[in-house]
Amino acid sequence: MTSEAAAPLSRWRASPRRLASLLLGLVLFGGGEAFLIASQLGNSPWTVNAEGIANHTPLSVGAATVITSFVLLLLWIPLRQRPGLGTIANAVVVGLAIDATLVVLPDDAALAPRIAEVVVGIALVAVGSAFYLGAALGPGPRDGLMTGLHRVTGRPIAPIRAAIEISALLVGVALDGTFGPGTVAFALLIGPAVAVALRVAGVARIGDL
Repeated sequence: MTSEAAAPLSRWRASPRRLASLLLGLVLFGGGEAFLIASQLGNSPWTVNAEGIANHTPLSVGAATVITSFVLLLLWIPLRQRPGLGTIANAVVVGLAIDATLVVLPDDAALAPRIAEVVVGIALVAVGSAFYLGAALGPGPRDGLMTGLHRVTGRPIAPIRAAIEISALLVGVALDGTFGPGTVAFALLIGPAVAVALRVAGVARIGDL
């Protein structure tokens, strides 16, 4: 065991290994979200929301993701949530990765490749989550909102997370974000997929979310 593993991990001081894990994870996460968008078969709930915002503003989906992340961070203030390097990086890098990946993905593929994009998208988000969580550099804006509400209200994590995700999804659908079978597949599969990715990556804990 290294001294880094034995001591409490700082949210702001990262070794090169942890920083690489963080950035790789966020890029893969954003890339996976882009694959779901390109499939046109349904985005993840928060990206349904971001695409809905983009549909009614000059923003790209990635830029809408970044702005939404910083708006959510403002909600951390009354919850007294503590951010970390990973929190800020999450708010910026995922959106940038979405836009960069969308540039190279086709937008007029046949159905079979689009189904494959859903599968690849979910897998990339899961693997990206494993790398990002393994870095233990602070929760993302959405996870921090969830855990902050859990701490303040005393309500269980599961219904709080569900309420946040459903609220984001409904707003996104109202704004014409893409909801479809890909959204349902993501909701059903992302939890197990992340659990598998964490085991394969050898991550014993997901950090102080």
